[in-house]
Amino acid sequence: MQVDYDTLAKTIAALTEGEDDAVALMATVACEVHHADDRFDWTGFYRVTAPELLKIGPYQGGHGCLVIPFSRGVCGAAAREGRVQLVPDVDAFPGHIACASTTRSELVLPVRDGTGTLIAVFDIDSDQPDAFSHKDATALGDILQSVFQQVK
Repeated sequence: MQVDYDTLAKTIAALTEGEDDAVALMATVACEVHHADDRFDWTGFYRVTAPELLKIGPYQGGHGCLVIPFSRGVCGAAAREGRVQLVPDVDAFPGHIACASTTRSELVLPVRDGTGTLIAVFDIDSDQPDAFSHKDATALGDILQSVFQQVK
């Protein structure tokens, strides 16, 4: 099963319309995205909870790391640099944190609220190598922007 991003975007928009609570939005997005594509093995958010620190938020899949500093891993790089991390082979990523031994590739996107403040990163892991494309990054980035602009 490959994700239909148009349908996914419409479904998420309908489910989140009028909601401005970041955690409620994260839970809904994580669930819908996780179940939209067989490539998505772990799907969730790491929230910015202190300067330079991410803590696990709503997710789908096996356990995740509880705390990730901005200085470590793919999620930390996305938060630190404020840009998408598209990693075809996690073993080749310097400082990769192995929260799950099955992860082979990863896509992490910064999440900003309506004021432009970084509030989280959205992390998708796959047990397949090179599972993600720029199309995935663009479509998911558009969905995240649309949903989280409601948060002030």
